[in-house]
Amino acid sequence: MAEVRIELLRGAQIATQLDALAALRIAVFREWPYLYEGTIEYEKKYLGTYLRSPRSLAILAWDGQHCIGASTVLPLADAEPQAQAPFLAAGLPIDRIDYFGESVILRPWRGIGLGVKFFELREAHAREQGLSTCAFCAVERPSDHPSRPVDYTPNDAFWNRRGYRKEPALRTRYDWLDVGDAQSSAKPMNFWMRDL
Repeated sequence: MAEVRIELLRGAQIATQLDALAALRIAVFREWPYLYEGTIEYEKKYLGTYLRSPRSLAILAWDGQHCIGASTVLPLADAEPQAQAPFLAAGLPIDRIDYFGESVILRPWRGIGLGVKFFELREAHAREQGLSTCAFCAVERPSDHPSRPVDYTPNDAFWNRRGYRKEPALRTRYDWLDVGDAQSSAKPMNFWMRDL
């Protein structure tokens, strides 16, 4: 972790590293369980939500000139409708919740503390914004999915150790193209939350 440099970019500043962030998301989300067949064009559209929010934060991890990890966060009130909808339907105040976007790390740099650092920095962001709750969502794939690696270990235990709990009543769907598919399909996503 000593040789890894952390860069914090806020709002429109994220545009300076948009290509690096998009490429990293595509590379990591291509793996199980997301199986995402991404494009730079789609990424730039998706990341536009963070560029438009002056209250957003992108955390990039660099090993030399190579972006090896990234994480994003913004107030849920600034997030896309798919993220807000389950909270609004449940009557939860979206103006008190910080929404964690992705947390992606290239395989050789996993297990060195970057995931913990990303959570710490996003939780610090929530406090800076005066928000009392943090939330993120994760894709739900069937346990018998043919692409599931035999040695796959979900992140649930890591998230639980960080104080997050799965909220079965808070679910949404996101569309994307799976690797090898001809058209996009909706994927079920379940939210996890923690009160600070």
